[in-house]
Amino acid sequence: MTIHAETPHSAEESHGDDHQVGHSEAGVEQAHIGEKAADWADGRLGIYGLAKANMRKIFPDHWSFMLGEICLYSFIIIILTGVYLTLFFTPSMGEVVYHGTYTPLNGIRMSEAYKSTLDISFDVRGGLLIRQIHHWAAIVFVAAMLVHMMRVFFTGAFRKPREINWLFGFLLLFLGMFDGFMGYSLPDDLLSGTGIRFMEGAILATPVVGTYIAMFLYGGQFPGNDIIPRFYTIHVLLIPGIMLGLLVAHLILVFYHKHTQFAGPGRTEKNVIGMPLMPIYMAKAGGFFFLVFGVIAMVSAVASVNPIWAYGPYRPDQVSTDAQPDWYMGFSEGLIRIMPGWEIRAWGHTLELGVFIPLVIFGGVMMVIAAYPFLEGWITGDKREHHILDRPRNAPMRTAFGVAWIAEYLILLVAGGNDLFATHFHLSINTITWACRILFFVGPVIAFTITKRWCIGLQRNDREKVLHGRESGTIKRLPHGEFIEVHAPLDAEALHTLTAHEQLQPLELPAPVDENGVKAKVPVLTKVRAKLSQSYFGEAAQIPKPTPEEHAELTSGHGHH
Repeated sequence: MTIHAETPHSAEESHGDDHQVGHSEAGVEQAHIGEKAADWADGRLGIYGLAKANMRKIFPDHWSFMLGEICLYSFIIIILTGVYLTLFFTPSMGEVVYHGTYTPLNGIRMSEAYKSTLDISFDVRGGLLIRQIHHWAAIVFVAAMLVHMMRVFFTGAFRKPREINWLFGFLLLFLGMFDGFMGYSLPDDLLSGTGIRFMEGAILATPVVGTYIAMFLYGGQFPGNDIIPRFYTIHVLLIPGIMLGLLVAHLILVFYHKHTQFAGPGRTEKNVIGMPLMPIYMAKAGGFFFLVFGVIAMVSAVASVNPIWAYGPYRPDQVSTDAQPDWYMGFSEGLIRIMPGWEIRAWGHTLELGVFIPLVIFGGVMMVIAAYPFLEGWITGDKREHHILDRPRNAPMRTAFGVAWIAEYLILLVAGGNDLFATHFHLSINTITWACRILFFVGPVIAFTITKRWCIGLQRNDREKVLHGRESGTIKRLPHGEFIEVHAPLDAEALHTLTAHEQLQPLELPAPVDENGVKAKVPVLTKVRAKLSQSYFGEAAQIPKPTPEEHAELTSGHGHH
């Protein structure tokens, strides 16, 4: 019999092996428990089939698609920071005397809402940074939604079957604007109080129902005692709840309809070329979330927004100088500032046209934006599904309308800050107001005309590229002495991109007289539709694409350098 002596070192190694075996068994047991839990959930929720159907869903890759992600991530940041702020904010208009860290306001009477905002800013650890992140995230959220909708508009991503998703996006933008307004009104400082007073005047200018709406919202004569608590409920509960439901529905429809993509080789209306949701897209999306969060946090740390301590608490007998709303509400104020102060007095009542007409224009523009997909669908009569995006140049009328709206928006934004432009550039405020009044009518027409002609020029340039190739920069002298520039033919991918779009033909009205000599009865709407169709798809709106025969003839050497 042979006896082996065990050294301490070998004993330790054996002990380590025992631990490895123990860890391995524990890992197997944990995996088994996890598998059983997943099986239990699958039996009740069907998660295996759901994951199999969606985790490998393909998403196309383009930088403009990240605009929608910025909207989502900034909304998440708003929710996270908003929850933190609600722990310390007091939504009350009860008056108190301030004795706190910010000594310039010691002994000043103010509302509990304003005092709690000061406490958040100066006494709560990280409170001021969270406030800044919350406000900047709201600004980025609305800006990203606006730019995202512009991308959807200019590329025609709203066409069938995505009209309902366009409405969801529009409602998110609309609610986001007003929720932001209510959020910045909650601190009850002099600036936000001026904005609330402005809104009350707009509400009271609404005939018949204006006084009732003001009473329900303010709880009595301005400023009332309930406006901050009611705004608080609307801001943190009602509107965010609706927006969350719209956002979930929006994302579900994106999954259901599949994502749109730009034209390219191999891309059709029936497929999507891109990356799978898991793991590639989720990894990139996760990193992009932290990038967005980091940029917003960095901006919040170095650029102060809404310093309520500099304005002081709100008092009805005071108005802050240079009072301006956030940029996304500036155009609505611009409408009122450029409108003359007209009034109609009859039967003991006064209709304030100087406020009512801007409200009607504002509501009308919003309705046109919401209904545009249905309007364009009616004009084209196109009932097919569209998953390939348009290049803006190939839809000149749509692009021109979008640019005209942007021009109008910028003009009204300037009008909403006419006092600041007057003081900073040493101009007359009356001159600025009259310039904005004139540009309100002229500016969009100029922008529309230039944009449409620009798109036509780009279409003509694309046609030349397809037929003659791109400029190579090489100059060649022909035997008879003529100098020409040698054009290099486009590759297959570039040719596909420039020629993949469809060109619809305008609708034609029936003959004014039929074969029996009877005058045809054409409904007015049909005439309007045909006229609009001609403006969208007639000779003045699109340059004919080169035919394969034209391309083959020129590239075969006949007339091609």
